[in-house]
Amino acid sequence: MRTLNSIALLAALATVCCHGQTQTEQKNVAAKAKVGAVFNVTANPDIPASVEFAGETIQFDRLDMAERLDRELTSIIYGQTSTLLCFKRANRHFPVLAKILKEQNVPLDFLYLACTESTMDTYAYSSAHAAGLWQLLAATARQYGLEVNDDVDERYDPERSTLAACKYLKAAYNKYGDWHTVAASYNAGMGRISGELSKQGVDNSFDLHLVQETSRYVFRIIAYKLVFENPKRYGYKLHTHQLYQPVECKTVEVSSSVASWPSWAKQQGITYAQLREANPWIRSTKLTNSSGKTYRVRIPLANDLYRSKRKFTAYSKAWVVD
Repeated sequence: MRTLNSIALLAALATVCCHGQTQTEQKNVAAKAKVGAVFNVTANPDIPASVEFAGETIQFDRLDMAERLDRELTSIIYGQTSTLLCFKRANRHFPVLAKILKEQNVPLDFLYLACTESTMDTYAYSSAHAAGLWQLLAATARQYGLEVNDDVDERYDPERSTLAACKYLKAAYNKYGDWHTVAASYNAGMGRISGELSKQGVDNSFDLHLVQETSRYVFRIIAYKLVFENPKRYGYKLHTHQLYQPVECKTVEVSSSVASWPSWAKQQGITYAQLREANPWIRSTKLTNSSGKTYRVRIPLANDLYRSKRKFTAYSKAWVVD
């Protein structure tokens, strides 16, 4: 009886506390609930029988194939922090990356390779010294036309690094003829994949025995595709204003050396921090530029830096519940 009385007393106190809140306090609680209510998985979704990836139908009727996809899908669904940040960042970067992929005749599903590589973090840097959205190694970046030195590292430039990644992907497709093997080679390298295909006597990456990282890699890309194309099914419900927005910029060409980027930024009416945020390829406070190369420097427009003056948009209507 005492237990029942205690429960009743606590319930009454909770009611009193609730009624004691001001309207403003209640609105704040509701607003926080709305912002926070972005993840709610009520079931473990079944693995699809097949998935279209880069124009190719991949079947998951094989036990090992289904389990490998299930592992990556489960990891992404319940990795709320990384997955939510990936959605938010993708809204900023996907429009630029998708345009380049289309121009280069690379399937748009390779946007999800970038998600797998970096969770769309422009500043991503791995223990293997890979950098940027596409996690390019310095030697690979230089091979495909990027500049990498103490002053400039174009692996951090979303546009130029995407072009370099496209060059690699197209070269790999010319070699293998299917996009899922191309994706596997992006992780392991064409030399490793070609060697294993020959050694193991098979003709595609799904039939290879590989190290865990590479074995999981293509399935993780496909898992990102499933979640991003139908986020509500997997428990993710975002509002447009929660997504990171593209920032409109003007472009200034620089063909000489720059003694001080902080001073240069001030002359443009922005801070050094804003300059670096808009141009992550700038890696020091100066630019030597002994070759006289022309760099396109992005200057964010003042109005686009303020949340209150922005019009919020979503890359995909499927992402939002507005």
